[in-house]
Amino acid sequence: MDARDSSVAARAIQCDVCENVRAPESASSELAQVKTYFSRSATLAALVVTAWNVGAVAAAESVGPHNREEAQKIMAEMRRIVSPKGVERLEKVRIGGIDQWLSIRGVDKRNPVLLYLHGGPGFSVMASSWYFSRGWEEYFTVVHWDQRGAGKTYVTNDPEKIRPTMTKERMVKDTEEVITWLRREFGKERIFVLGHSWGSYLGIEMAQRHPDWLHAYIGMGQVTNAPESERRGWRYAMEHAQRAKDQAAIRDLQSIAPYAADGKPVTIKEIMIQRKYLNIYGGYVYHRVNSDHEGEAAKLAPEYTDDDVKNLWTADDFAEGILLPEVLKLDFTPLKTLKCPTILFVGRYDYDVSASAAAEWFEHLQAPSKKIVWFERSGHMMHTEEPGKVLISLVEFARPFAERAGDIEPTK
Repeated sequence: MDARDSSVAARAIQCDVCENVRAPESASSELAQVKTYFSRSATLAALVVTAWNVGAVAAAESVGPHNREEAQKIMAEMRRIVSPKGVERLEKVRIGGIDQWLSIRGVDKRNPVLLYLHGGPGFSVMASSWYFSRGWEEYFTVVHWDQRGAGKTYVTNDPEKIRPTMTKERMVKDTEEVITWLRREFGKERIFVLGHSWGSYLGIEMAQRHPDWLHAYIGMGQVTNAPESERRGWRYAMEHAQRAKDQAAIRDLQSIAPYAADGKPVTIKEIMIQRKYLNIYGGYVYHRVNSDHEGEAAKLAPEYTDDDVKNLWTADDFAEGILLPEVLKLDFTPLKTLKCPTILFVGRYDYDVSASAAAEWFEHLQAPSKKIVWFERSGHMMHTEEPGKVLISLVEFARPFAERAGDIEPTK
């Protein structure tokens, strides 16, 4: 509406307000014209607004995605492996007498294989790998495995039938079988193993038992002295609760004291209390009060069906309820030597699995080669908190071991 139209409209409004005042005869004609103009303008404006609203609704309806299935298709297409020498497989493999799921992705099968051992126990990372590991696939053939009792593997098997098999030793044997299958499938003498949190226990076992199978072992959120780690996490939560004068948190934390004391088994209930306040005060994910975003990420996972997503946390609870109390008894303090190159990724703000305890253990570890990498803006989940630095660190500190071993065919 230009200046002239504004002036006419203003006069019309003024005339409407004074409608009951008798106007001079000479003004009647002009007033009628103004009212007619304004009426037509208002009608036109209403038609324009209506048309815009209809168009906006239609546009919103056409943009999408309208549901999870459409979002998954978009995600799958964006990360599709198209290179002729690449690999993109999602399949069940018979491991430990049951069907277990593997995702295998990489742009060139000549690249070294990297097996990611997820944490929890029972917390699948295949579900969020679309976010952080696509870049890894340029330099490694990346394998995400939903372990016994986790993710897609949980959904595929009857939980009550596998419950008796949910032991640390069975999980170690499963890991051995997965590595053996990968070495045979891809014709590799050695692979990389990256163990995160609970997975770092499995990774350490592989590094001890089969160093000749590994280019290097990479520990992330490394389990070392678990009881001491738990005590440090409890102190962190209590100190922050006291600083915040959070009386409810103080009472709850005091109710489980002395937490993880020597000779005192830690119960699931006590663990959950400690974790609750450790998370609230940023000891799990740096500057976040929880890790809900990790679970939400599964909703976009191309590998996951609706049933898989629905059961993600049920599986996590199932495996944790059985294995976590046993994991928190672990103490690798006596382990002084590993016979394969060893790399540690440590989140500066990790109090879930104590960063300081891991660094102290690593300082005294002997290995053919060792490297510690600190992530200054991370807690326990550095792969999602600082994904760029994780990628750079894998390429800079891990991949050269495969290059020196001749595991990577020169690019032509």
